[in-house]
Amino acid sequence: MIENWVAQLDQGGHDVLAKAYQWELYDQLSASGLYPYFQAIEENQGPVARYQGREVIMLGSNNYLGLTTHPKVREASIDAVRKYGTSMTGSRFLNGTLTLHEELESKLATFLGKEASLVFTTGYQANLGMLTALINKKSAAVVDRFAHASIHDGCRLMEGENIKFHHNDLQDLEKVLASIPQDTGVLLFVDGVYSMEGDLGPLPEMLKIAQKYKVRFAVDDAHGLGVLGPGGRGTCHHFGVEKDVDLIVGTFSKSLASIGGFVAGDKKVIDFIKHFGRPMIFSASLAPACAAAASAALDILIAEPERADRVRKNAQTMKKELASIGYETGRAEAAVVPVIIGESTKSWMVWKELLDNGVYTNPVLYPAVAKGREMLRTSYLATHTEEHLSRALDIFKDVFKKVGKNFGIC
Repeated sequence: MIENWVAQLDQGGHDVLAKAYQWELYDQLSASGLYPYFQAIEENQGPVARYQGREVIMLGSNNYLGLTTHPKVREASIDAVRKYGTSMTGSRFLNGTLTLHEELESKLATFLGKEASLVFTTGYQANLGMLTALINKKSAAVVDRFAHASIHDGCRLMEGENIKFHHNDLQDLEKVLASIPQDTGVLLFVDGVYSMEGDLGPLPEMLKIAQKYKVRFAVDDAHGLGVLGPGGRGTCHHFGVEKDVDLIVGTFSKSLASIGGFVAGDKKVIDFIKHFGRPMIFSASLAPACAAAASAALDILIAEPERADRVRKNAQTMKKELASIGYETGRAEAAVVPVIIGESTKSWMVWKELLDNGVYTNPVLYPAVAKGREMLRTSYLATHTEEHLSRALDIFKDVFKKVGKNFGIC
């Protein structure tokens, strides 16, 4: 039943709404109590949340540094509302640029070791804006098949060719690049940390291949910023390739406790994206409160780089302990640790058992992951204490004993 989740998307017919009226899986799952999405959380303090009147350990958040409730971040956001109001009601291109945006862009560029950066209203828009600006009919984007959905959607909107290669497969990447005509401009675009399984892109090896074929290289580091590298500067700094990577894309909705996104690189390139990236021109600018919150969160990361160390320590501790219980935890190296179940219905049932016992996780099914890799996505924060993690592990152990053999995960 669950395997047919998206089957009706391809249905045709005269009535474009017919597929919506005929889609019954949501109603069936809701009635069964197994529907895991759009869960209403009553309160979220970071490491714990209140769900249906009870406290649960939150292992489903991207709040990696635990800053969404930090007093300095809250106050910065409130002060921005008092000073600027709630919205700029216009695009950055016209009336929506504040000195607040420009100060944040300068701070980000300095932090990442780049000449300039450009702030977008969401991280999703940052990828769309960069790709639509740079990849024209004489260009191509070469992307990892497992790259974030925003990259693949940006590729659909850009004018140039989109070519995919197998996930983290250096041999396939070189084969693809070798097949592209030399007069075609090429941008290689990958994730630094892959958002579902938490594995890293092999950036140094990819950089060598990019340099061999004289193509430009961009990295989406949404899940690396604040977690990896010296001072939490991300995956490019973790590998020491930040000077040679042309563009770094990121988001504020993970480590930087806000919403929004950015592209960082050479000033001339950023200026070009600023004038030709469609989301920059046709979307309202980042709300002042969001810009102020991200700026304050970045200040805290700079002042307290040990937060990034704690994220990694917590995640690696949980990866090791979950594996010792008998769960498969993949190749995770950052804040995300997958608990791979391997089948959709089983994933939802384990999710429900964990939630009923006090652990909030995120079930991820095909096509978000490959068939046979259906999982529970867990993620860890700098503010998770040993007591939080110990409680969560006890619940994972109990669930494994109760349902592991029945669900075929041991």
